[in-house]
Amino acid sequence: MDVTAVDSGVQAEQARFDELIAADSRIEPRDWMPEAYRKTLVRQISQHAHSEIIGMQPEANWITRAPSLKRKAILMAKVQDEAGHGLYLYSAAQTLGTPRDDMTDALIAGKARYSSIFNYPTPTWADMGAIGWLVDGAAICNQVPLCRASYGPYGRAMVRICKEESFHQRQGFEILLELMNGTEAQREMAQDAVNRWYWPSLMMFGPPDDESPNSAQSMAWNIKRFTNDELRLRFVGMLVPQAEVLGITLPDPELRFDEQTGQYVIGPIDWTEFEQVLSGNGPCNAQRIQHRRQAHEDGAWVRDAAAAYASKQAARETQAA
Repeated sequence: MDVTAVDSGVQAEQARFDELIAADSRIEPRDWMPEAYRKTLVRQISQHAHSEIIGMQPEANWITRAPSLKRKAILMAKVQDEAGHGLYLYSAAQTLGTPRDDMTDALIAGKARYSSIFNYPTPTWADMGAIGWLVDGAAICNQVPLCRASYGPYGRAMVRICKEESFHQRQGFEILLELMNGTEAQREMAQDAVNRWYWPSLMMFGPPDDESPNSAQSMAWNIKRFTNDELRLRFVGMLVPQAEVLGITLPDPELRFDEQTGQYVIGPIDWTEFEQVLSGNGPCNAQRIQHRRQAHEDGAWVRDAAAAYASKQAARETQAA
């Protein structure tokens, strides 16, 4: 084979890829793409999928203890939505050539990362409100720009996910609003939950821009549209007026509005905590992975039965033909 011809072919494919990115067009699964672009997408989309699946656990913990039948039904629907989000995202990652089984194996083996936010406990009902308002709110702020991601299957999956996350955020806000209009004990419970979830929710956007090695390249490829710090400050700007409506105090004594920049300035984030949780030393890291591993093992018979049924159906169709 002529090496020169191969090189020129790759150069032509690279040029076409660069043209699509420059034109803010979409890359589809059958299009040629640089291997680094493919690996970046697999890493980001699979981590996102893992986060949706692991994120079911903190809230599922409260389904049997929700304070009313209405709350139970809403929470069950929300957890079901998260499972669907994981499904969309695993499907998108599979279009890049990575089997879902490989992604699942990496997660239950503890080799794959997911959002550090889901390694915190949910000791009170108010945590369901704080997760909806803060965690899902941060997710929306981070994920709406992903609807324009340069990789087609990822961007299209994010459209539906963001619509459902918007409902989740409103649900959380409404839970906190009801608690803040309740008894003194309920108001204290709501404020305590916000105090515990506020800083971890700001960490969801990732490390500071000068410590984020992947952000610049992801933005150059139009996977990301804004830096971590830009999204973080945008999120805080959304929270402040909502906190005023709730009557909640955001636990940042250094929070202030900068008239010159038109943005809020926040206090220092404890990135040591972030690194500890991310490296597996959070309050619930081991518990979350163990529960996911156990669920996978308990569901083996379902997968075996489905495979056996599919095999029988294929055999019948072959015989009939």
